[in-house]
Amino acid sequence: MPAPASAQPPSAIERLQRAWNTHDLDALAACFRPGYASTHPLHPDWGLAGVKQMQRSWAALFDAIPDFQADLLRWAANGDTVWTEWRWSGASLDGAAVMGGGVMIFGLAGDQIAWMRGYTEMQSIAGPDWDAVLAEVLSR
Repeated sequence: MPAPASAQPPSAIERLQRAWNTHDLDALAACFRPGYASTHPLHPDWGLAGVKQMQRSWAALFDAIPDFQADLLRWAANGDTVWTEWRWSGASLDGAAVMGGGVMIFGLAGDQIAWMRGYTEMQSIAGPDWDAVLAEVLSR
């Protein structure tokens, strides 16, 4: 049964978001079990095996998007499986806005993530920052 909207997500998910947003690779590694594995059905070559490989992948992303931020939009838990919906944002090294996110399903073992199945995408956004444009228009 899904958790009520007012409930907090499991601590592993909260710690994951905090590690992503602070770009703390050690804190990120602590979120995962040693045998962690991820699969991406729409991008099979994105799959990872092990915490070290996961850290290298996120280190590369943090280097490419220095102000990367993750927003947890929704989540639901059923036993030790947690469904999450994320919005990711930032700017690449050349200043281009980057948006992404999607659904990530996590399997927990205690207070750590044992596996993940991801349906996520990242894309560069060409053109103006429409959130900023809209905010300016609405502030008039």
